[in-house]
Amino acid sequence: MEDDTKPLLGDTSTDSLEPRVRRPFYVEPRNIVDDATQERVSSEASILSSRIHYYGRLTGSSDRLLAPPDHVIPPPEDIYIYSPLGTAFKVQGKDGALKNPSIVTIFAIWNTMMGTSILSIPWGIKQAGFTLGILIIIAMGFLTLYCCYRVLKSTKAIPYVDTSDWEFPDVCRYYFGAFGKWSSLIFSLVSLVGAMVVYWVLMSNFLFNAGKFIFNYVHHLNMSDTDFGTNGSERVICPFPETNHGGNSSVTLPPGSGNSSTAVFDHWWSKTNTIPLYLILLLFPLLNFRSASFFARFTFLGTASVVYLIILVTVKAIHLGFHLEFHWFEPTKAFVPEFRLLFPQLTGILTLAFFIHNCIITLMKNNKHQENNVRDLSVAYLLVGLTYLYVGVLIFASFPSPELSKECIEPNFLDNFPSSDVWVFVARTFLLFQMTTVYPLLGYLVRVQVMSQIFGSSYPGFFHVFVLNVFIVGAGVLMAKFYPNIGSIIRYSGATCGLALVFVFPSLIHMISLKRQGQLRWPSALFHSFLILLGVANVAGQFFM
Repeated sequence: MEDDTKPLLGDTSTDSLEPRVRRPFYVEPRNIVDDATQERVSSEASILSSRIHYYGRLTGSSDRLLAPPDHVIPPPEDIYIYSPLGTAFKVQGKDGALKNPSIVTIFAIWNTMMGTSILSIPWGIKQAGFTLGILIIIAMGFLTLYCCYRVLKSTKAIPYVDTSDWEFPDVCRYYFGAFGKWSSLIFSLVSLVGAMVVYWVLMSNFLFNAGKFIFNYVHHLNMSDTDFGTNGSERVICPFPETNHGGNSSVTLPPGSGNSSTAVFDHWWSKTNTIPLYLILLLFPLLNFRSASFFARFTFLGTASVVYLIILVTVKAIHLGFHLEFHWFEPTKAFVPEFRLLFPQLTGILTLAFFIHNCIITLMKNNKHQENNVRDLSVAYLLVGLTYLYVGVLIFASFPSPELSKECIEPNFLDNFPSSDVWVFVARTFLLFQMTTVYPLLGYLVRVQVMSQIFGSSYPGFFHVFVLNVFIVGAGVLMAKFYPNIGSIIRYSGATCGLALVFVFPSLIHMISLKRQGQLRWPSALFHSFLILLGVANVAGQFFM
């Protein structure tokens, strides 16, 4: 009896084979639950059970050398526990309970894609021109959707390998070896670290303006902003005006108020000199937590923040009205032309704004109806594109020109509203709290990717994690102090990570797959080569335009 439990071929395990290959299992009759619903097994199912049992007896349960091939393993929905007595029990795995309907999947993609890029869309439209900006948003939406579709289908084109738990970096490793693995990791880190730098700049901005709002309220200042701007209840400002456009930049102080307290406050509450350093005291300890599960509970704030921004933009547009003039190629004093050579700055922003390619496979695994994956992905991209268009067009169109030039639109459009604006104060406070909870999550993802690849553990030790976090926080502090332009940071990081993960790898993998199947034709090769050239041109445009 003891020999019956030993594999027929002895210990034939090997470390070189994929450790995650799925193996069927077999339950003896004595382990069958009597009160479970039973059904008779057909002759075909009995033969399948025997074949699975035969393969399973060739090696031990931990061996992979003679693991059953995929063609004898039924799909997940047809897995049964077979018994020689003629009955079978359908396996009800836990995965089924975690599957999401299409509407949940669509909004999960929308929520994941919505990020800080939405604050820079109006600035990007201004850089490209109103008409060209709208066309670019639509075109980039279609291009990134197609490349994301290619990523989603990339695991299905790999034969004779179980790719059920693969991510896109695994696909890159399959086709390009160690180069694909490390390059996908590096470009993924570019997007994550770039997002963390943008978060640090924005949190410095939001904390500064929130503190300024509170200071003005406590000291009963009617107007704390000395920036050039418009008059009226709905004040819009131009923080860096090149010329005087007829606005009012006066500051009204109550009688008897001195400037000493204001000067001290301005000295210790500086957007670039002190606030980025204050954030270290709050955020650096959070980055050293071993687990980020606590912060994951606040991810719903991202959806609430975007919804509030949409409401804010709608209210501002209603109050300000539309201010548009169409000058196709030549700028005027208050308006920008409809087509500008600075359009690559918008394409760089949109590459990151539509970027979800490194996690789309995981998100779609949880979709209840896998046959609807392409449809749901397309609907999600449509919603994301409409959201960007809505915010970008309304902010650009309602910006009060000719009183202020459209050139005054800031990379963070909230900077075009004074710190005394209550609606904007609520938005900044909301976003500050949301980013404070998301920032440790991003740091955790960076730590897992870096430490797991180098040391084989996501937390090899406090010193290793401490050094990594010093570099991450240092990058954020330096950018917040010397180059707090989130539009440029987003476009550089977006174009760089998008070069590999959006344009190059999906296109190359698809062409290689078709080539191996003997189905690659010159129209497909030409189109996907063109996509690769677009990715290269997108990166080059950030430096030369």
